[in-house]
Amino acid sequence: MEFVIVPLVALLASGLTLFSGFGLGTLLLPAFALFFPVEVAVGMTAVVHLLNNLFKLALLGRHADRRVVVAFGAPAAAAALAGAALLGWLMRLPSLGAWSAGGRTFEVTPVGAAVGALMLGFAALELSPRFDALAFGPRWMPVGGVLSGFLGGLSGHQGALRAAFLVRAGLGREGFIATGVACACLVDATRLSVYAGLARHEGVAANAGLVATAALAAFAGALVGARLVRAVTLRGVRLTVGAMLAAIGAGVASGAL
Repeated sequence: MEFVIVPLVALLASGLTLFSGFGLGTLLLPAFALFFPVEVAVGMTAVVHLLNNLFKLALLGRHADRRVVVAFGAPAAAAALAGAALLGWLMRLPSLGAWSAGGRTFEVTPVGAAVGALMLGFAALELSPRFDALAFGPRWMPVGGVLSGFLGGLSGHQGALRAAFLVRAGLGREGFIATGVACACLVDATRLSVYAGLARHEGVAANAGLVATAALAAFAGALVGARLVRAVTLRGVRLTVGAMLAAIGAGVASGAL
């Protein structure tokens, strides 16, 4: 079933994130988390996210604004190290407890509780009409990079905050997309360098076939994204993402997933 659900999510989300600047990691992490431990799901999402962003960078990279990439992307990459390190520390902590229902026992882990709480927080943002208008001036670029990069290293949820900061950077449409992709590549490469040293991310290599399939589906989504995104509104996408994050986040935080 994972070879159906995960690539399908990657295909659709990649098409949407090409224009919105966020969406692939937000949707793909819950899809992977349905079938794998959350720390493995984070690593698998990061690999697909990086490969897809490198693909998009090859298509649009010439439009990236180097000034913004340095001001936003460099602090984001540095902060991603801290976020990824925190994820590794949470993975080593003992279980927070367990609960039973329907004859099954569910373990609540620190990493699951942290990532689940973040997912619930981002669900609240996605479902809030005020978030649609959220944006920050250019002087806040380094701060935005730190916040976005740290969350990206911890759970992969970096795109929505990145878009909110870059939207006021004076970039054109192609520049906005390409600059966001370049910054995302920096964060993804940085956090994967940390994830590679985490023992439980061996699960990523063990499921390389699924990761590759999801990446290919994401490539296809990026190529046909223009046609897919015209059929829906960005607000509709955010409502769908928010509802999915709320449901999966609650399951991950409680240990049910």
